[in-house]
Amino acid sequence: QVQLVESGGGSVEAGGSLRLSCAASGYTNRPYCLGWFRQAPGKEREGVALIDTAGESYVDSVKGRFTIAMENDKKSLYLQMNSLKPEDTAMYYCAVDTVHTTWCSSAYPQHYAGNMNYWGEGTLVTISS
Repeated sequence: QVQLVESGGGSVEAGGSLRLSCAASGYTNRPYCLGWFRQAPGKEREGVALIDTAGESYVDSVKGRFTIAMENDKKSLYLQMNSLKPEDTAMYYCAVDTVHTTWCSSAYPQHYAGNMNYWGEGTLVTISS
């Protein structure tokens, strides 16, 4: 059973930075695609960023501010978040797709959410103005 554990969330002021981490274990098949998603209070879940060995993709609202990265063994996933804004406040989840053997970095993150078959419990990010 794949387990994903996020860490690194917290409370910072607008303009600050945070680095989220996700530790994965229990793979039987290494995923082609890994990603970060978020859900703000009262809002729908939103895809933030995807990564595979071919590249990355980002939701427009975080381009130039957030960077997704992974270790080669795909057991660690990161999200470096800079220039944080109050609207970035949300629970952040990492997720992986161990089923599909296709690259996802050409996809818009939200469009790939349904393909993710394992999710973490989330880490809370709160940005104050």
